Amino acid sequence: MPAAPRAPHFVRSFERGLAVIRAFDAEHPALTLSDVARACGLTRAAARRFLLTLADLGYVQTDGRRFRLTPRVLELGYSYLSSFTLPQIAEPHLEQLVAQVRESSSLCVLDGDDIVYVARVPTSRIMTASITVGTRFPAHVTSVGRVILAHLPDEEIEIRLARADLRPHTTRTVVTADALRAELRRVRRQGHALVDQELEEGLRSVAAPVRDRDGEVVAGVNIAVHAGRNSVESVRRDLLPHLLATVARIEADVRITGPARAASPGTGTHR
Repeated sequence: MPAAPRAPHFVRSFERGLAVIRAFDAEHPALTLSDVARACGLTRAAARRFLLTLADLGYVQTDGRRFRLTPRVLELGYSYLSSFTLPQIAEPHLEQLVAQVRESSSLCVLDGDDIVYVARVPTSRIMTASITVGTRFPAHVTSVGRVILAHLPDEEIEIRLARADLRPHTTRTVVTADALRAELRRVRRQGHALVDQELEEGLRSVAAPVRDRDGEVVAGVNIAVHAGRNSVESVRRDLLPHLLATVARIEADVRITGPARAASPGTGTHR
C-alpha cells in the first residue's frame, strides 16, 4: 500500500532523524552504521550524517564502530512530562479525594498576598462561598494560604505580616500580627492548617502543603466543609488523613513529572 501523501509543511529530514533515534531500543542498545541504515531505510551516507549530527548535539555517542544513545535523549521525553502543569497533575487526585470525603477540595497557589484557586472539584452541596478557578482570597485568612505562608522564610513572613490587612471578616478572624505569627508557627510544626469560620461564618477548611521535587512548598490543597455538618474534631479525625494521603500522591507525581508549575496567567507564586 503506498504511503499516504504528506502535507506541504512536512519535513522529511526531521522524520528521518527521529527514525534514527527510534532505531535504538532495549534489544538494540548499540548499532553500527549499517544497522541504522537498514533499520531506517536510509543510505549509509544519510545514516552517517544523521548519527554524526546527533553525536554533535550530545544525543548519541560512538566508539568508532557502534553507536549508542546517551542519557541526554531523555530530555526529549522530559520536555513532554514537565509540560504538565501542577493543576493538571493534581486534578485527578482531587477528584478521588472528593469522591472519598464528599466535600469540596481545591488546589491553590500564592500570588502576591492572595491565594488563587487553580484547580477545584466541588460537591453538589450548595455553600455560601462562590468559588471557581481564579477566585482570590487574602492568604492569611485561609487554611491553604496559611500552609504556604508558614513555610516561607521567617524574614519573608515578617514582611508579609507588616503589610497584611488584618481586618475581621467574621468575629473569629485572627486580627493581630502576634496571633497570626503564632498560628503560622503552629502550622509549620504540625504540617497542616485548620481555619474555623475566619473567612466566612459557617465555613471550615483544612489544608496541607504541596512540595516540589526540591522540597519547596509551591501550593496547598484544602477540603472545605460546612461548620454545621463537621466539627473541628471531625475534620481532623475524618478528613485530614485523606487530605494528607492525597497530597502525598500529588507530590509523588510531581517528583516523576518534574518541577511543579501553576501555569495560569497571574497565578504564579510571587515572593
